[in-house]
Amino acid sequence: MGNRTKFPKVFWVANSIEVLERFAYYGIYMSFGIYLGELGFSKGDLGVIQSIFLALSYLIPLFSGTFADRYGFKKMLIISYMAYLPAILLLILTQTFSGIALTMLTIGFAAGIFKPLISSTVRATTDSTNKTLGFGIFYQMVNLGASVGPIVMGKLRGWSWDYVFYTAAATVGLMFIITLLFYNEPERELEGVTLKKKFRDMGEALSDIKFLSFLVLLGVFFWLPFWAFFNVLAVYINDYLDTASLYESVRMVLGTGITRFISSQDSGVWRINAEAISHTGYIIIVFQLAISRIFEKRGAISSFLFGLVVAASGFVVLGLSVTIAGGLVFLGVFLFAVGEMISAPRIQEYIMWIAPKEKAGLYMGTNFLATFIGAVLSGLYTWLMGIYETSGHPEYIMYTLTVHILIGLLAIYLFIRKVGEFQERTE
Repeated sequence: MGNRTKFPKVFWVANSIEVLERFAYYGIYMSFGIYLGELGFSKGDLGVIQSIFLALSYLIPLFSGTFADRYGFKKMLIISYMAYLPAILLLILTQTFSGIALTMLTIGFAAGIFKPLISSTVRATTDSTNKTLGFGIFYQMVNLGASVGPIVMGKLRGWSWDYVFYTAAATVGLMFIITLLFYNEPERELEGVTLKKKFRDMGEALSDIKFLSFLVLLGVFFWLPFWAFFNVLAVYINDYLDTASLYESVRMVLGTGITRFISSQDSGVWRINAEAISHTGYIIIVFQLAISRIFEKRGAISSFLFGLVVAASGFVVLGLSVTIAGGLVFLGVFLFAVGEMISAPRIQEYIMWIAPKEKAGLYMGTNFLATFIGAVLSGLYTWLMGIYETSGHPEYIMYTLTVHILIGLLAIYLFIRKVGEFQERTE
């Protein structure tokens, strides 16, 4: 292999922006359920907002990527910030359900505009010699922002929720300045794809009934419990676990200084911040490379199904954390993260390799449908958690998700067995 091409300046600028955006996005998203609960809204209310928020975050990129090709990445980034900034600041002012819902939907809209722009910049600024490293750096930046955001925002909301929203707004302001001063439009071959052609091409890919059925199965049985995990976990930990005991458990391992950074004091009692431990970003940063190496030589579908089993075991342990020992929550999150690290990359790879070579990008583009289905339906589990809470058994939400994944595992296995695995193309 020849020398690796050096990354241009805009590559590093774009990755810096990505860290900041994920910091603000996940900082608000992971704390939001706790915030809404403190305002007195039901988990059903929360579920409605979560579903539409995530749906917009994953539907808008269909359009924004095409507009970015036509009008430029920099202009679309600035449009995203112009929606982001006022919406975040409005969260400080409004406390009605309709007001909060509208602001969160605007944030979802802004995030949807933003989502494809940085990955497209990375794609435009890498070549065959450095693309693997380039996208590796990009995904680490995503996970870094998604890990640090909830930790910092959890700390800030212990003082005042306004600090959370001011910090997120200031972060978007910094992104605006960096983009204005340092982001230069990357050189790239314009695809010239119109929205009309994009939808026509998607219709062509989705006319493959076997492929469409597979995407629907993925949406219902993989992406739905995946999003439900992130929707419910921070609230689950905050409302149903003894966070003071969790604080003591973590302090014994990490020491007082670090533990207090991810905790807040409530009436003189230190409690761990639920959102600081209710995500998988920090686990993925540490373990993804090792997990990928372990499973890279195994079949994509068998690896994917095994990952679902591991994720399901994580839900079981999370259920037990309410009834047996709160400390099990750390094992539950870890197991789910391992399942995610096994399943998510392999199923993306599988879809890429089953596509006809000349249509690989098209098939990967239609993969949004599975993610979108899961996102739209995910709020149902937040509502269901409220039902279980009323019945006195909030842990049932985790056992229901376990059953959901296991049914999905069986459904996908039977589907593959019935129609046969998709034929992977060869180079």
